Amino acid sequence: MKTLRKIIEIDDELCDGCGQCVPACAEGAIQIINGKARVVSENLCDGLGACLGECPTGALKIVQREAEEFDEQAVEEHLQNLEEPAQQPAEAGPACGCPSQQVQTFPQPGSGTGAADSGGQTASALTHWPIQIRLVPPKAGFLKGADLLVLADCAAVAYPNLHEDLLRGRVVMMGCPKFDDKDAYVAKFADIFKQAQIRSVTTVTMEVPCCSGMPTIVEKAMNSAGKQVAHQEIVIRANGEILERARA
Repeated sequence: MKTLRKIIEIDDELCDGCGQCVPACAEGAIQIINGKARVVSENLCDGLGACLGECPTGALKIVQREAEEFDEQAVEEHLQNLEEPAQQPAEAGPACGCPSQQVQTFPQPGSGTGAADSGGQTASALTHWPIQIRLVPPKAGFLKGADLLVLADCAAVAYPNLHEDLLRGRVVMMGCPKFDDKDAYVAKFADIFKQAQIRSVTTVTMEVPCCSGMPTIVEKAMNSAGKQVAHQEIVIRANGEILERARA
């Protein structure tokens, strides 16, 4: 049923297909199709405009017109369907859009320390994709009831035992609090805390001033969401040693 309401409109002339609006839409209403952003179904768009600030060309705007009513049930089914293509072979690629934005989950690796894959290498503890903070949808299934690892991206290179010591058993989201949009991070984590029943958060940062903002971002997001979640902070030295562990 159509009704007069607010909905996103996309200007094809301005859209360059960068895809930054896709992860910003928690409902999955926007996808990149034939190189352009598209609202895949009117009933998936809530018209609130969370995607507007992510568009570098100004191609997105909110208009008021007759459109299908927003349908939360349809959103839930749509988000579930977005996860299902992850079961297809990796070489097949996604049906549309950028592969980095396709939600995927992987089998749980062995739980023992030093668990190895069939080739004798230490098995990866990563259980999902994407991992960049900007790309993870707040309603991604792998976030539900998760122990969250918020990782400053430099720490992933510096700490040699990342997978065994920090990543195993946790869902990771990584980014840079210096170069990325801090307000966007706060909004993203607030949405996650509101929706995903996160059990705990561990923030891992480097011993440099620009990294110190990450735990603050997480705390601000908790306050914004009205949630209090157990929060541990770990600081890594530049040589890869753990400098400090603390409870926030």
